[in-house]
Amino acid sequence: MVFSSRNYRPIWTCLAILAFGAALTDLCPKEASAQSVKQTEPAHGLSMYGTPELTKNFANLPYANPFAPKGGRFTQAQEGSFDSLNPFIIKGNAPASLVPYVVQPLMLRSANEAFTVYGLIAKTVETPDDRSWVEFKINPDARFSDGKPVTSADVAFSWALLRDHGRPAQRGTYSQVAKADTPDPATVRFVFANPNYELPMLLALMPIFASHATDVEKFEDASLKMPLGSGPYSLSNMEAGNSLTLKRNPDFWGKDLPVLRGLYNFDELKFDFYRDPNAMFEAFKSQLYDMRVETSTTRWLTGYDIPAVRDGRILKKSFRFETPKALTGLIFNTRKPVFSNIKTREALTQLFDFEWINRNLFSNIYARTNSYFEGSNLSSHKQRATPQEEKLLSPFRTSISDDIMDGSFYMPISDGSGRDRQLFQKAINLFKQAGYEQRNGIMVSVATNKPLTFEVLVTTRDKVQVASVYGDTLKLLGITTNIRLADSSQYWSRLRKFDYDMILETYANSASPGNEQVNRWSSAAASREASLNYAGVRSVGVDQMLANLLASRTSEEFTASVRALDRMLLSGYYLIPLYNAPERWIAHKNRISPPENQPKFELAPDTWWTTTP
Repeated sequence: MVFSSRNYRPIWTCLAILAFGAALTDLCPKEASAQSVKQTEPAHGLSMYGTPELTKNFANLPYANPFAPKGGRFTQAQEGSFDSLNPFIIKGNAPASLVPYVVQPLMLRSANEAFTVYGLIAKTVETPDDRSWVEFKINPDARFSDGKPVTSADVAFSWALLRDHGRPAQRGTYSQVAKADTPDPATVRFVFANPNYELPMLLALMPIFASHATDVEKFEDASLKMPLGSGPYSLSNMEAGNSLTLKRNPDFWGKDLPVLRGLYNFDELKFDFYRDPNAMFEAFKSQLYDMRVETSTTRWLTGYDIPAVRDGRILKKSFRFETPKALTGLIFNTRKPVFSNIKTREALTQLFDFEWINRNLFSNIYARTNSYFEGSNLSSHKQRATPQEEKLLSPFRTSISDDIMDGSFYMPISDGSGRDRQLFQKAINLFKQAGYEQRNGIMVSVATNKPLTFEVLVTTRDKVQVASVYGDTLKLLGITTNIRLADSSQYWSRLRKFDYDMILETYANSASPGNEQVNRWSSAAASREASLNYAGVRSVGVDQMLANLLASRTSEEFTASVRALDRMLLSGYYLIPLYNAPERWIAHKNRISPPENQPKFELAPDTWWTTTP
């Protein structure tokens, strides 16, 4: 059986080709040959670069306890609500807790390696050196929760389903497959129209649906019907919008797989939903759920002074990971005329007084973010551009300042007073270049005499506080900000439609940035509803750096490409990078326990267990 893709040409790639000619034509979409000069053997795992750390006969993931006791319930909290159980479509608000609990991917990512996947539904994976195709062999034991086997036809069906009906990022990724061959029930091969090193990895992480139990015509409809998957849990109980309970399947087919030993130790997973973040925190203090990842410095420093913490019923822990820090920023919507001028954005960047905010709101616990990939070797901060980076950036060199190229660039440092005159003057000079001047204490457009004003859309009171302090600083120069606090449903609806001036949002980062960066920063994503390109970035230079990133073949090329992308994004002033926490803050009941060994790159709560079932 052969499934064929629609003709697909990524806009960001084509822009780069139009701008720089035939040198980049090897990045143009073309149907890759199903054959390769040098083929690899089927393997138990696949790494982005190099080989997997774990050998073929590994016993378990190094951060999992294979002897962890089973039983009990693990209750977690999520902010917001839900009116759908399909997180793979745009419509509705669905919990993200279905993968890999209910619907599983072909392979499972290790949290101990930058980007390595090991066999799950797929027993083995094979791909040539140029990664022009990838072939998966299905584990003969793999079963959906109704007992029917998982076949190559289900895998090809899932690919076509998400390519045509999934979320925009999925459609973009899976459309880069030229065809899917299923020569037998256990084998599926994807041939790529536009090969890059990450595509086989992304296909390995594709969720697999049961073709016999999935209605293609109704897939895009928001529904409270749980998809049929092959995972260790199935739906046990649901209160629409309020709670969701999953129950472990004692006959789960994959419970003895090495990649899963020591995982999924709870008999039940319960997810409670809270529309207000303060109510969610109060619920944790009342021990209504088991573990909390804390993101508020104020709460971490002062909010946990409660009896349950003092007597040890709740434990506070801090973890450090090697992943780039999450990128929190005030994001300019450059689609709006007010932020279309880079000098306006640069001027507004000068006016965020991190030093004052960090001291007065956060007890100096935060560090300033100076890179889109802060805290990792992928960051350009304090790193002089290598000859390889200089070559990648040479066509755009005039748009990149010397301090960004030599790594000495940093976000503005104030005197901490909230009214640093030196930074104010620098901002005023930049506003002048952007066509603004102060008249009677108001910053106005010279051309229209209209005042500079914009709305900041936020969804939590913590963000209101930060936006308000920033607004107070802007007011000193005659700039008006209107802060709009929206409920979760309204907020995400407006973000999907890019209906905002400025937002305060956070991008999670992985240890191996890849195709998700296209969805955040590419010209193609800028006009695609529900993409994560909140800033509306449309830059030939950024598009080319993304193309370079996806074309990387070695870890050295990859590092150079990411740093070059970092320098291009910093040069565009698309957002004001704010701050990052030095550690991940976790609070949990003492009745649940993590393994002794923690992974290098991310928290792995699926390896935890209960000490009192």
